[in-house]
Amino acid sequence: MSDPSDLLSSVFGFSEFRPGQAEIVSAVLAGENTLAIMPTGGGKSLCFQLPAMCREGVTVVISPLIALMRDQVRALKAAGVEAGALTSGNTDEETEEVFRALDEGRLKLLYLAPERLASGASLQMLRRIGVSAIAVDEAHCVSQWGHDFRPDYLRIGELRRTLNVPLAAFTATADEETRTEIISRLFDGEAPSTFLRGFDRPNIHLAFAVKDNPRKQILAFAAARKGQSGIVYCGTRAKTETLAQALGEAGHLATSYHGGMDAEDRRTTEARFQREDGLIVVATVAFGMGIDKPDIRWVAHADLPKSIEGYYQEIGRAGRDSAPAETLTLYGPDDIRLRRSQIDEGLAPVERKDADHARLNALLGLAEATGCRRQVLLGYFGETSTACKNCDICDRPALVFDATEAVRKALSAILRTGESFGAGHLIDILTGNSTEKVRQRGHDQLPTFAVGKELSKPAWGAVFRQMMGRDLVRPDTERYGALRMTDAARPILRGEESITLRKDTIQSATSRPVVKTMVSDEDAPLLSALKAKRRALAEAARVPAYVIFPDRTLIEMAETRPETLDDMARINGIGAKKLESYGSSFLAVVTGAQAEQLHPQRMRLAGRDAGEVFDRLAQVHLDLQRGPDGIDKPLSCTQTTLRHIAERRPATLAELDRIPGMGGPKTERFGAAFLTVVAGD
Repeated sequence: MSDPSDLLSSVFGFSEFRPGQAEIVSAVLAGENTLAIMPTGGGKSLCFQLPAMCREGVTVVISPLIALMRDQVRALKAAGVEAGALTSGNTDEETEEVFRALDEGRLKLLYLAPERLASGASLQMLRRIGVSAIAVDEAHCVSQWGHDFRPDYLRIGELRRTLNVPLAAFTATADEETRTEIISRLFDGEAPSTFLRGFDRPNIHLAFAVKDNPRKQILAFAAARKGQSGIVYCGTRAKTETLAQALGEAGHLATSYHGGMDAEDRRTTEARFQREDGLIVVATVAFGMGIDKPDIRWVAHADLPKSIEGYYQEIGRAGRDSAPAETLTLYGPDDIRLRRSQIDEGLAPVERKDADHARLNALLGLAEATGCRRQVLLGYFGETSTACKNCDICDRPALVFDATEAVRKALSAILRTGESFGAGHLIDILTGNSTEKVRQRGHDQLPTFAVGKELSKPAWGAVFRQMMGRDLVRPDTERYGALRMTDAARPILRGEESITLRKDTIQSATSRPVVKTMVSDEDAPLLSALKAKRRALAEAARVPAYVIFPDRTLIEMAETRPETLDDMARINGIGAKKLESYGSSFLAVVTGAQAEQLHPQRMRLAGRDAGEVFDRLAQVHLDLQRGPDGIDKPLSCTQTTLRHIAERRPATLAELDRIPGMGGPKTERFGAAFLTVVAGD
């Protein structure tokens, strides 16, 4: 067996290992199941490539991106190492060469995309070629609720058991929950040798800013770094194209990249980015993972990422050469609203949605930090550090103020309204905005009504945002985003602890224009829940979502909050057939309880005055079935007859007698009482 230290020098030209590499290489070479969490640029690939070169047999490397595999194979071949990849991007000649090298026993590393594990032929091939170990790159992709989940990564654990070989998993970002999931899915819950090599990237400057004309902010950031390679991440495909065009018009070399592009165009962009100096790629998060470009000098987020994990991985694509790199992340109320709705509209179970809201809170905590951002970031991953002197807050300390009284007012408003409302309604109470909803619920009579007039509505929004960032309050997924207080807030409410918040972000909030949205902040979580129900029904029926209900119907539903099927029937866009098909399902979303099942004849009257008449007729009918004294022979009318009476409204016994199902004994027993109901007496 070769000495890895010798190969490190002779093959790769490095005189010594980077911190942490040697012990990981030793564990992998010893055949231990291994999990290594190392920062981007820390040399993860070397930790499985060196052992593969030292041992007999083939090491299979599962990697999520073709670009990543091709880069590593190209680099290994250039260093004289026999390596190959089987991907959908191969030419026939490349595939033939890989199989020839396998048949001749020359290949040391075989790179595979996880999708190939679904093929029975691939499994037979792996059994045949003498696999001695498995390496998994970007192992966080196995996390089912993570930001880069790849379903085929779930097959890797079964592959390890089938081949009965050791497995080494590597990732640059994994919080404790994700590490637990990796261990469960890849190692059957048996703890591997775990190496946590720190998350700090001290060469990367961290900065956040509240959105204030974000296009202008991004253009200014890029202008100060003209000629340097950078990435701008956007939340939508459309924004990547418009922002790339704006950068181009400003004199930058820029292009867009997103999942909707043709595969060949994406490959061309990836190749350009690796080859050209100073190119800016404006992209969705589809871009960057596995791009082996060490001299990316800056990364900007035009929109708030989904989580700290996503943020950390995306900024980690800058400065892999350990030289200084810079970042900027823009955020605002619309970003937070979008991220909340994406969570609420997803199909994940409630406990996962709660965890995702908590993760978003943690990202807000980083965005609204009052002290060193690196300390907050590393603290999330369980590490401690001193102030970094390399973030915007260390450069220029945040303006803060004693917010104890404001936070106590907000918490009091939450509790006095039963933890049942979102920030929009609570802010109306605090600022004394007597909306119809506030008056309807009697909240204008609360002691907290108008106690927060010293702050504007946008400023209160910034206070609530910072409260979420401190995890003092969380949206309750089961109550459509209603804010509930956490245990961390109780000492502040009781006056046992004080709290400082950022004054500068509150001032920024007051200067920004209010953006018109589909519904108020108060109704947005319910609208998200209704959209999630519509999506599930549409997918089950294999029809577009608008076939179930258009957006305007769901908006009215969220704003009016119907309590009965009669209320539901009065909403625009809900006819008799749709009420019958979907009414109960959507009413259950609004009320949180199963809707009362109506008789089909009663359902035909839903939302009409005749429906209420029908209900009263049904009650009188029930009372008189055995006569006024309850001792006569049972006599009854059909539900169809009651519907006809409710619709026709007979005024006399003669008119009632002519309705189908009435006449004779029935008119005699029920007639007078039915006419009283119809007359409205």
